[in-house]
Amino acid sequence: MTTEPAPRWRRLEPDERKEQIFACAARLFGARPYSEVSTSDIAAEAGVARGLINHYFGTKRELYLEIIRRALTVPRLAVEILPDGPLDLRADVAIDWFLDMVTSQEKMWLAAIAPEGIGRDLEVERILEEADRESADRVLEAVGLSRESEHGQELNALVRAFGGMVKAAAREWLVRGSLNREQVHTLLSKSLVTLVGEVFPEIQRAAPAS
Repeated sequence: MTTEPAPRWRRLEPDERKEQIFACAARLFGARPYSEVSTSDIAAEAGVARGLINHYFGTKRELYLEIIRRALTVPRLAVEILPDGPLDLRADVAIDWFLDMVTSQEKMWLAAIAPEGIGRDLEVERILEEADRESADRVLEAVGLSRESEHGQELNALVRAFGGMVKAAAREWLVRGSLNREQVHTLLSKSLVTLVGEVFPEIQRAAPAS
């Protein structure tokens, strides 16, 4: 029976290597301005050849845009983990998940909601809008609705407006320190319950536009 220690490294599968590069790039972009991070920096951080970054992601800009997209899009998993039960319980769990997610990638998330250095061009605006719309769709799915249902477009817009408050509240907490996590949780969970429980029904009862 051998007593030799296990190897300190192992060969990663392509998908694992791609995720490793992505995670390293996200950390660097969260810690430094876009213009101060090079593909060489990312390669060194991930321990890979620079060409592998181009192979998986294309240019530095394309990698950065993908990081923004993922940071701001609520995944389907966030809906799947919600418990059965009353609306206030589901809202409480959903906001807890969101605040945990933001805490785990604080610097990158803050950079993503107001990308600097890359330029606010049409492509960046499109990615931000798509992330907002898709995230709003997840909220609608969580309460059994969709953008395709009657008044679905208006409901999606209402959730996007709520999303603007979410980002502002998170900045008050993480950047300015004027609110703590518990206060932000209360603000967002109570507002979400009101939005879904009171505002949504009012919109759905409205007569169709002529």
